[in-house]
Amino acid sequence: MRKLLFIILFFCFQLFYLQEVTLNKVDKVNDNKDKIFYTISDISKSEYLGEVLVNGFSNDDVKMFGEVYKKAKQVGANTFSLKPIEKVDGTFQNFDPAYYILNLYYTKADDIPAEENVAYLVSSVDKNQKISVNNKILEMHPRSFLKLQLRNDEVLTVSTRKLLGSSVKLSGKDGQPALYFSLSNFKIRSNDSIYGGINLKSGDITGLEKSFGMFLTTIYSEQKND
Repeated sequence: MRKLLFIILFFCFQLFYLQEVTLNKVDKVNDNKDKIFYTISDISKSEYLGEVLVNGFSNDDVKMFGEVYKKAKQVGANTFSLKPIEKVDGTFQNFDPAYYILNLYYTKADDIPAEENVAYLVSSVDKNQKISVNNKILEMHPRSFLKLQLRNDEVLTVSTRKLLGSSVKLSGKDGQPALYFSLSNFKIRSNDSIYGGINLKSGDITGLEKSFGMFLTTIYSEQKND
C-alpha cells in the first residue's frame, strides 16, 4: 500500500512538473495595461523587465501560452524574445521545448516593428499533415510552421486537401500586417480572454491572434517551402 501511494504521488509530481511556468527573474515592473505580447528581435529601444522559465514539456500549447502570458503581465511585459541557453563549452543549446527561457520587455508601441505581407502556417502538435499551396503538395511536420511571402500580384491558395477540408486565398496588400493560421483547431473557447484575445473558430484552417501566433512560431521549428 505504501509503495502504491509513493507511485501515485510520484506521477502527480511529474504531472505538475510538466506544466511548470515561473517568473525566473524580475528586474523591474512596468504598470502598463497592454494586452499585446509580441516577439521582438531588436531590443535596443526596449526596457528589460525579467524572464519567464518554462520547465517541462507539454503538448497543450494553449495552456502553456496562457501561463506564460499571465506571468508576463505580472511585470507589465508586452514583448518578449527567446533567451539563448549557453552550454559549458561556450556554445548555445538547440531549442528544447521542454526547457526554455523568454526574456520579457516593455516596448513602446511605435518602437515595435511591424512585419507586413507575410503569412505563417502553423502545423499540428502531434502528427504530419499534407497541405497544398497553389496545388503544390507539402508535408508539414509536427510542431513546425511555414512562412509564406505574400505579393500584391499573386494569389496563394492554401488547402488542407480533405474532402470537407478548408482552403484560404492569400495575397499581399499595402500595409497588411503579418497573418497567422493554424492548420488544426486549437479548441479555444471564445471567452478565453486571459490568453491575450485568442479567438478561434472550428475548422482545419483558422486564424490565430497575433500574440499566440508569435509564441507558437517562437517555440516551433520553421519548415522551408522547398
